[in-house]
Amino acid sequence: MAHPLDNLRNQIDSVDQQLVDLLAQRLALVAQVGEVKSEHGLPIYAPDREAAMLAKRRDEATKKGVPPDLIEDILRRTMRESYASENDTGFKTVHPQLRNVVVIGGGGQLGKLFVNMLRLSGYQVDVLEKDDWQRADDLLGNAGLVLVAVPIEITESTIARLGNLPSDCILADITSTKSGPVKAMLDVHSGPVVGLHPMFGPDISSFAKQVIAYCDGRDAQQYQWLITQMQIWGARLYRTSAQAHDEAMTLIQALRHFTSFAYGVHLESVNADVKQLLELSSPIYRLELAMVGRLFAQDPDLYADIIMSNPDNLKMIQSYHHSLGEGVKLLEAGDKDAFVASFNRVSEWFGDYAQMFMKESKALLQQAHDSRHYQDD
Repeated sequence: MAHPLDNLRNQIDSVDQQLVDLLAQRLALVAQVGEVKSEHGLPIYAPDREAAMLAKRRDEATKKGVPPDLIEDILRRTMRESYASENDTGFKTVHPQLRNVVVIGGGGQLGKLFVNMLRLSGYQVDVLEKDDWQRADDLLGNAGLVLVAVPIEITESTIARLGNLPSDCILADITSTKSGPVKAMLDVHSGPVVGLHPMFGPDISSFAKQVIAYCDGRDAQQYQWLITQMQIWGARLYRTSAQAHDEAMTLIQALRHFTSFAYGVHLESVNADVKQLLELSSPIYRLELAMVGRLFAQDPDLYADIIMSNPDNLKMIQSYHHSLGEGVKLLEAGDKDAFVASFNRVSEWFGDYAQMFMKESKALLQQAHDSRHYQDD
């Protein structure tokens, strides 16, 4: 006997199949867009165009009784795939006269990403690894850009070996600390120097909307083409000083990584049942736990180097430890009034950002909830 829902489910399946066909059609159009952008040197990410398109689709959805957040979620996910597919068409070469590019450490994960993007942009890219230094003079002697992409602990010693670069060669690095590497590059090279820090890992599918911090070293006009090239890839370039960058990274990277490390160490020390925690968790705790687990799925040497690369990181972590201790004292005293007063003070300090973060996190939490999959016991 047919189930009462069979007919409706069949109709839904038909609509879903149409959605698949429409998405395939959209991706085919995106491929054509990518070719045009590549030809004319247009960035793959156009924020004004994206914002206007989403606003229009939200308005149309509202008029048809479709939740506007639903259509925005679908389109944003679709656009993320579209940005990734535009990589296949390559990018315009901003500086076609550039001599060869040498990526030192180009065999590493992040180095490979830049090697690929530079090759997609039409540049001749050579990779120099630690066992290739017998070829260094040949590769570096004619270089137009040298990009240092080695681990933090050997970045400055690697830079120190680059004293014979052509005077007009651009020397850059992609290390997560900037003061030391930028100074080292300025000391060893008389030509253009710029410090870069990609604020993402090597597992991204596209540079669209990704942030790359850059710190001027010398002769900014000589490396401006590189900034433009990365903008064409879709990245957002954020200019800052090396000192300001490192101060921000103390909070953004070192402190956050260390607190995740400490939380993971504590979970292990009490032998927490992770499976049970996940079963009982709300979306926000699941995300928090996922971020801690993500840390321990990666290279421990990398995170040790990030946390220990700057003496100021330890000072900040010690300051956080003191703040944590003050919070424990409130609990020991059972002083709810003091807790609430402290909470309100911080809430006031966040100001409008608190509500902005509430809105952003709501969308993230809903996505985390949607991705949960339960199996019958």
